[in-house]
Amino acid sequence: MAEATQTDSTNGHSATATAEDLAKAKADNEPILTEHVSHGRLLAQRGLFVGPSDLVSRDLYARVSEHSKGIVTRTRDTLTVGPNAEVTTNTYFGRFPASYWQRWTTARDVTVELTATGTGSVYIGASDYEGEPRRVTSSHVADAAAQRVTLDAKIDKFFDGGAMWLEIETGSGESLTIENVRWTVDAPEKIRPTAVTICTMNRADDCLSNLRALADDIDSMETLDVIYVADQGTDTVDSREGFAQVASDLGAKLEYIQQPNLGGAGGFTRGLYEVASHTETEHANVLFMDDDVLLEPDIIVRLTAFSNRSAAPAIIGGQMLNLLHPHQLHRSAEYALPNTLETGQVVKHALARADLLRLDPRSGKPRQQERRVDGAYNGWWACLIPYEIVAKCGYPLPFFFQWDDQEYGFRVKSKGFRTVTLPGAGVWHADFHWKDWDEWHRYFNLRNAMITAALHTPFDINLLAKTVTGHMIRYLLGMQYALTATLFKAVEDFLEGPDVLHDGGVKAMQEIRELRSHYPESKRHDATEVPGVGSNRIAIVNAGPTPTRKNLVMIKRIIDKLRGKHRYKIGQIPVTDAQWWHVALFETAVVTDMSQEGVRLRKYDKQEMMRLAKRGFKLIRRLRKEGPAVREQYKKAMPELTSRENWQRLYRL
Repeated sequence: MAEATQTDSTNGHSATATAEDLAKAKADNEPILTEHVSHGRLLAQRGLFVGPSDLVSRDLYARVSEHSKGIVTRTRDTLTVGPNAEVTTNTYFGRFPASYWQRWTTARDVTVELTATGTGSVYIGASDYEGEPRRVTSSHVADAAAQRVTLDAKIDKFFDGGAMWLEIETGSGESLTIENVRWTVDAPEKIRPTAVTICTMNRADDCLSNLRALADDIDSMETLDVIYVADQGTDTVDSREGFAQVASDLGAKLEYIQQPNLGGAGGFTRGLYEVASHTETEHANVLFMDDDVLLEPDIIVRLTAFSNRSAAPAIIGGQMLNLLHPHQLHRSAEYALPNTLETGQVVKHALARADLLRLDPRSGKPRQQERRVDGAYNGWWACLIPYEIVAKCGYPLPFFFQWDDQEYGFRVKSKGFRTVTLPGAGVWHADFHWKDWDEWHRYFNLRNAMITAALHTPFDINLLAKTVTGHMIRYLLGMQYALTATLFKAVEDFLEGPDVLHDGGVKAMQEIRELRSHYPESKRHDATEVPGVGSNRIAIVNAGPTPTRKNLVMIKRIIDKLRGKHRYKIGQIPVTDAQWWHVALFETAVVTDMSQEGVRLRKYDKQEMMRLAKRGFKLIRRLRKEGPAVREQYKKAMPELTSRENWQRLYRL
């Protein structure tokens, strides 16, 4: 395009690059993203039968019927079904999310193409929003030798929910092998180019592993033009022995960038920044991807195809499966409540921490997301953002870490764009419920939630103050003094106004780590080496039932703490029982860390408790008084904070 600058009319700041930037990129022989002319049909997803790791159950891809008597053999791309066997791909990765395609895209037909050898039957099965199965179409092959088979189906009758899948059956004396299964739709006239952006910081081995996975599957990713690696660490990816080979395999598609550590926000935004400098079209995709995921490469095929047929530009998000429990889906769709500092809320009818290998106990049907659900944002473990949205809404805020994806979801929705979390497009990421809240990053979670509330909600200052007060009291009763101090710094820095974001969060990260280092309970210990405690002699003390009148219990626990009265002098507390109302009963508590890799030592300190409480109540009064004015400061600074020029400064370019 002759002039690459597009300005958001609501903020007056450039979100994209100038023509001079594009000319420089060409002169430096850097990859330029351009739309592709479509050739044939568009690959929407592949039919795969084995995952990217032996740790992943094959039943997430295809499942053998419990009535089958025959032997079934699987490889990544091939399924061999012996005599008297039944196999279905009515599984997490095997389903075609028809409801989402009907609602959000212009595609109205889908074709399954495969190669068959042997004798047997292949069906397209389907479900509705209640999960009721039916068969749509079928094909029987006899004595086939690498015969190409196609099955066509309408993408209709799925508006509120439902999906499609394949079923393969053989009779007595029959055997059927299917391979190279492809779900395809009509291609648009032009195909969007896609840039994958991987943000990494001292996870060189994880990042290299995912680059290798992309390199091994690169031939299947026709729309993937470039892979940006934003390396913000000191243990760099290019220091690894295998990096040179991966770089050679990826060739001109890999752009390896080293930059200052600006957290996840800075790493992912670098991809948006680079695409703006390297695109000749406004119709491009940027796909964010975490460095530490176990990657299913087909997610790139699925997200990019969906975006290419979307009726309007939308954020297309991948789902997260739990890495420690690969059969669990984290959430089908999420929303956030910034005024109460709550993220990761489950959309009604959405699955949450669902075991995808078990049947639903109520219906007896496979546990699948049959109802179509709409998320308000998508986590950036794998999330595709069309370039038109960036041009209209600007770049992410320099949050460093936490709530950058939620804030951006709020912002794009306010401009009329939607977020679609696509079932079956998943990666495995470290289980969130195995990460302890009492860590330095909790500061960013709290502070950035308040900023998001100020920018995108009516900003109920009374509700926010009540929420902060509740957190403070629970933390103090639970003898989490470091976490209380973390909360206070988050509120104080929020009240400092937009200047706290000037350096992208680097100073705040250093300060919160230093602050927390002075609190003993912020440190994790081996269970056999808890300082000053003979842990082998400490009994486990489990919690009783959850109180029905929590406010009355809270008042009683506060009075007991003020009097220095404790039911137990010392005890071990499992992580599931580490609720404030139980921990408050102890003078010293050895609490299991959420990671299950050690314990935290919480000790009653009346002097510190009183000091923090007095400071906290003063701070909450200040929040009530100054909050509304600070809100206006953030709203006024928003255009500058999200501008290309601001990120150029942060990247020191």
